Amino acid sequence: MIMQKIIFPAPASGLMTAISAASFIGITASGISEVRGKHLQYSKFWKAGSQNRSPLIKQIKLPSRAGMLLLYAPAFLAGAASFFLFPDEGLRFLLVQLAVSIHFFKRIFEVLFIHKYSGGMILDSALTISLSYFVSSAFMIYAQHLTHGSTEPAVDLMYPGVLVYVIGICGNFYHHYLLSELRGNEGKKEYKIPRGGLFDLVICPHYLFEILIFWGIFFISQTVYAFCFALATTFYLMGRSYATRKWYLSKFDHFPNHVKALIPFVF
Repeated sequence: MIMQKIIFPAPASGLMTAISAASFIGITASGISEVRGKHLQYSKFWKAGSQNRSPLIKQIKLPSRAGMLLLYAPAFLAGAASFFLFPDEGLRFLLVQLAVSIHFFKRIFEVLFIHKYSGGMILDSALTISLSYFVSSAFMIYAQHLTHGSTEPAVDLMYPGVLVYVIGICGNFYHHYLLSELRGNEGKKEYKIPRGGLFDLVICPHYLFEILIFWGIFFISQTVYAFCFALATTFYLMGRSYATRKWYLSKFDHFPNHVKALIPFVF
């Protein structure tokens, strides 16, 4: 089978098997929920569903910047800590550590210096996403650690993975920058139809490039866990992008029909 040639044998670890399955099921289910209109409450959807919640349940609301830092800081710290916990385990392992750490460092940099905010974030959504990112960061690296000393896969995808990762992280950053340029002064709630880059073809090119980031990490890693996380992230961001396009269609009568959700000309 092709998968046996490109993935390290699954480690004899019940924990890794359970975490891989739980990550895949949980993240994929979140994508299905997005399509059904039950959104994680951040960005455009930070108030979504609040009218359906019991008034007896107090929703703790965070400023967007604080909430976004909560999303990414634990995952970055997990990646940074791995350099001290697992030193000198070879080039592939080092590249996985760097890829995970750089991705979340970039997100923190964007939170502090690129993004402009006008809404907020519900604490339970922030904690859910933060935990998902922290677990994925930690176990992506730990799964790689478990391959130390194992026979390499017959097909080496490490260097193609670096290329896919670099394309993903650069494209993701560029389109986040374009989004920030659309916004007025911070605190002013203002939405426009994004233009430039791949925004002329899809409404969520930043999600498309984020998907490339995690497939790039999988190609570098070639572990079962990295594959499960990349696939689940693809399903989640497909659902999120579908919901985002639906939101734009509801807000803008002149939204161009040819602009798809995630994949140019396709979806």
